[in-house]
Amino acid sequence: MSSLYSAAGVDVEAGDKAVELMKAAVARTHSARVLGGVGGFAGLWDASDLLTYTRPLLATSTDGVGTKVALAQRLDKHDTIGVDLVGMVVDDIVVTGARPLFMTDYIACGKVVPERIAAIVSGIARGCEETGTALVGGETAEHPGLLEPEEYDVAGAATGVVEAGKVLGPERVRDGDVLLAMAASGVHANGYSLVRHVLASTGWDLYAHDDDLGRTLGEELLEPTRLYTRPCLDLVEATTVHAFTHVTGGGLASNLARVLPPGLVADVDRASWVLPPVFTLLARGAQAWPHELEGTLNLGVGMVAILPAASFERATASLAAAGIESWELGRVRVETPDDVTHHPMVSGTKGVHGGAVVMHREYRTA
Repeated sequence: MSSLYSAAGVDVEAGDKAVELMKAAVARTHSARVLGGVGGFAGLWDASDLLTYTRPLLATSTDGVGTKVALAQRLDKHDTIGVDLVGMVVDDIVVTGARPLFMTDYIACGKVVPERIAAIVSGIARGCEETGTALVGGETAEHPGLLEPEEYDVAGAATGVVEAGKVLGPERVRDGDVLLAMAASGVHANGYSLVRHVLASTGWDLYAHDDDLGRTLGEELLEPTRLYTRPCLDLVEATTVHAFTHVTGGGLASNLARVLPPGLVADVDRASWVLPPVFTLLARGAQAWPHELEGTLNLGVGMVAILPAASFERATASLAAAGIESWELGRVRVETPDDVTHHPMVSGTKGVHGGAVVMHREYRTA
């Protein structure tokens, strides 16, 4: 049976070898709450801790990393794309105030190359370790004929828990709240179809050193997504936070609008930070002004906390201790009748009927 399946393009033995290579990395994400090891039909997680909650709510999220995988394949570097996956999945859970519990992954590929699969999973495990998330299971599927031998895609799902009375979100946001921006580590894992279009149209060499970036363009574009999980959870413990927004697909304004209640507007000051060089470079390659890219790329802001003005100093100190640059991005206010006629507003994104965002001034570049 194995030889027949191999003739069809599926190498079962390669899959088994990949599992052996990834075992140690996965085990490092486990605590006593994880029962069983790698290779079971399902991951088991001891939920006894939930008995200490008054009303535990489970938060869940699933995502991938989009076409950033194509860049990893082009550069033949696969050990960071898993960190991106954890960032895209787990940090969406943290937005609600939830603590992540466990995660599973799924890798589809044209051909199982054990070392490549193990490198991908090592990145996922690294991200899970950093965020305190147990990697309790996963699947690697070989799809010959559907994907080329060097092609793969990754996806994941995670579950977290939050006390019902501590859920963060639009209901908590108030007039006068401060928008606290947290710096991104780079492009993260959104907008890579645009990035790849720019690369194709410009012919830029991914291996060439760029003085403004301080490294090669390829290294810059594969920089893994910053993980905000623990810093955000520490922030909730250190001071009062009303909401978070994770700046992913759609950019800053559209994601911020999702966590504002109807009737409130967030004024965002583009000049409150200096645009990182990679975004200036991509804007030039796209022959566009930076503000034309803000609906696609994060432009240097990876996460935003919305909190009372009285919490601002303690919050920035907490983030500084975690090594994350932060600054006041703007303020929340009540919407006025003049807003609709005098300001371009972003609202109603992702199907959410909520507040609105107004972007002011122009970006500063180094």
